[in-house]
Amino acid sequence: MLAYKLVRKMKDGSLASLFINKKARLPLNEWLQCEDHKTKGYKHRPGWHCTLEPIAPHLSTKNRVWVKVKIMNYSYETRPKSQGGIWVLAEEMKILEIL
Repeated sequence: MLAYKLVRKMKDGSLASLFINKKARLPLNEWLQCEDHKTKGYKHRPGWHCTLEPIAPHLSTKNRVWVKVKIMNYSYETRPKSQGGIWVLAEEMKILEIL
């Protein structure tokens, strides 16, 4: 299934997660298995957090880019419309392109 993810774009052009396991870099065109990183101050929701459309009204886009991803083994998480509505939590993700 195709989905979208907002990621940080680093000064060197590499990509990284927004909040959880922020030091890890996210390569293009490689399958990435989700890892479970419990982080203080964040609700425990394991998986790659993606959206069905490149929309997340509650998040800033400063120094961030949307990427199109292919995901496998996923579930849905219903969130308020102000947080984009439906989140998709995927066990596996491949970043296809930067939008």
